[in-house]
Parts: sequence; C-alpha cells; structure tokens
Amino acid sequence: MTMVVAVAVAVAVVMMFQSTLASRDMMVSALPALPSSAQALPCPLSAGWELIENVELFHKALDGDPVGGFSAVAYQRDQDRLWLLSDATSGYLVSVEGLGRLIKAEQSSLQAGRRLLLLDQRGSPLPMNFDGEGLVLVGDQAWIVSEGRRSHERRARLQRFNLSDGRLERNVPMLQAWQEAEGQGLASNKGPEALTQMPNGDLLMAAEAPLIQDRAHRGRDWVRFARLRPGSDPRPEPLGGVEIGPEGAAARKKLGLTELLAVGNDSLVLALMRSFAFPLGWSAHLRILQLPQVDSASAPPIQPLHSWDLLADGLPAANWEGMTWGPAMSDGRIPLLLVSDDGFNPLKSSWLSVLAPRRGPDCEPDRFSF
Repeated sequence: MTMVVAVAVAVAVVMMFQSTLASRDMMVSALPALPSSAQALPCPLSAGWELIENVELFHKALDGDPVGGFSAVAYQRDQDRLWLLSDATSGYLVSVEGLGRLIKAEQSSLQAGRRLLLLDQRGSPLPMNFDGEGLVLVGDQAWIVSEGRRSHERRARLQRFNLSDGRLERNVPMLQAWQEAEGQGLASNKGPEALTQMPNGDLLMAAEAPLIQDRAHRGRDWVRFARLRPGSDPRPEPLGGVEIGPEGAAARKKLGLTELLAVGNDSLVLALMRSFAFPLGWSAHLRILQLPQVDSASAPPIQPLHSWDLLADGLPAANWEGMTWGPAMSDGRIPLLLVSDDGFNPLKSSWLSVLAPRRGPDCEPDRFSF
C-alpha cells in the first residue's frame, strides 16, 4: 500500500511539473495588445505620417554605464516603459521611463533606467559575440533574434530571456535553409533583424537580406519570412518572402529589411526598409504587407499594399532599425515609435521618433479592408 501511494504521489508531482511548464509556454503565446488598422494606420493610406517628437536618446544608463547601438525597441503599455535592445557584443537591454508624459507634453525628456545584462543559462555573461537585432516582450519574457557571421561561434539565433534577471531560458534553432552551409544560408551580418508577435501569438521574423541561395525574382531582391508557433518545442516554419528592391540593391545600397511590426489583424504587418548609398546617405521606407496564411514554394514574393517614404514625412536621416506601438494619444491615434542605431559612434546620436498616422478629410476608417 505504501508503494502504491508513493507511485501516485510521484505521478502527481510529474503531472504538476508538466502543467507548470505548459503554463509557462502558454505565457509566450499570450495574445499581444495590438492597435486596430483604424487606430494605427494613415487614413487614407496616402495621407502618410506626422512627426510628433524626435528625441535624442541618452548615452548612459541610470547606473552610469555607457549605452548605445540600439537596434530594437518594445513598449510595455501597462507600465509606460520602453525597453531598448543594444546590439553590443555583450548584449543588454535598457529600460526607459516617461514616454506617456512626453507624448502628452507633460515633460520634455525621457529617463534612462537600469541596464539589464543578458546572461546564459548558468547566469554568466554571454560570450562576446552577441548581435541582438529584434525584440518582442511577452509578460516577463523577452524574445530576441540576433544576426550571425556564418560561423559556429557567431551564428544567427532566436532566444528567450527572463526579463527579470536577464537569464537565457530557451534557444530555438534557425530554419535549415537559413543555417550556414556551402552555398546556402544567411549572409554574414545580414539578418535576421526583424521580429514581431502577431495577434494570434505567433512570432514572425525576417532575414535582412536575401539568402545566399536565393536568386533575384523578376529582377528584384527578396527576403524570407519565418513563423514560430510558441509551445513546448517550438520550431520555425517558412512563410514566404517579400521583395525589397531592384536586383543587387541589398549589396550595392545596403538595402535591408530591419524591422517588422504587426497590426491588429491576423495577416497585416508593417515592414521597415533601410538603405545607405554614398553620396545620397540614408533612406527609410515603410511598407504594409498582407501575409500568406500558409507557405507555398511556388508563390511569388509578397507585394506591398502601400509604401511610405518616411524621410519625406519628416523622419531624420539615420540608421533606423527598431519599431513598436506607443501609448494612445488624446485623439485616439496610436503613435508609431522608431529607434535609430548610432553604431557606438561618439559623434553620432541615437534617436527615438514618434510618428502619428495622419487623418485626411476623406478618411473613412470603418472601411479599412485588406
């Protein structure tokens, strides 16, 4: 009888442990709070964007440590807190306070918070080969995607960290087609840079530039998407791709897809395209895309529903790499936040820009349909 009881207790403990793990993984797939198309997009789309604020970011965190190289941004609405991801080789996040009050014109600057150093699963600092580029926050977890250099020591990664202590919780391997091998995979320092969470809880990421094995499509460069359905054993799945520019532009103009941001529709996403060419300098274009429901090897790359030249709308020329939705404005619009990367150049600045969707006289937001 004692052995039977012991076995029953052991089974109960195992089931409780499995339930705890399942509950933790369910946290990852919690639905994100995303604005609707009517709140977040220009109306009509051709109305474009209005520059509300352009704030120079700090060079030191609250503890006095130097910070920079901001490559991604995420916003916690319930805490009015921004988190900036640095692509420093040491790997860290920096919290920022006061965005809501800034947008309401109750203050003129943001307050740098603590620097959260990212750690491995043992609690030790990460190897000095980190290159974080995309950030998604889900509860007390931070999903981060980082670029690679086509080597075992510096390969692209999708990882989940604990936002409380910075410790690594999970590593997710890249798609086989994205991994470095002879004649295939991500090009060195060319992605993935973009990461967002869709309304259904899936994570969506994109390569910055074409994979080595991908030829141009109808004279156009294109990049691939991958979808991750969070769970107990997540594996990325291919999900088509999108054209980014003329053939060879990814190399010639350093043209790349640097960020994705989901809208409150299961298939809509904003894609940020950045390029640099001498002597013209930086460019920044924002496109709205409708994603396919399933991947099809025979389907052509996605065509944008609309495209905006953000520099023409007032955005300063800089290396724009991160996007997130901000707190609601007094008129109900949801602002788009963008962050730039100063490349750790002491003569340059990192910027946080706040853009709001314009409303034209012929706007009919209830008639948005894609």
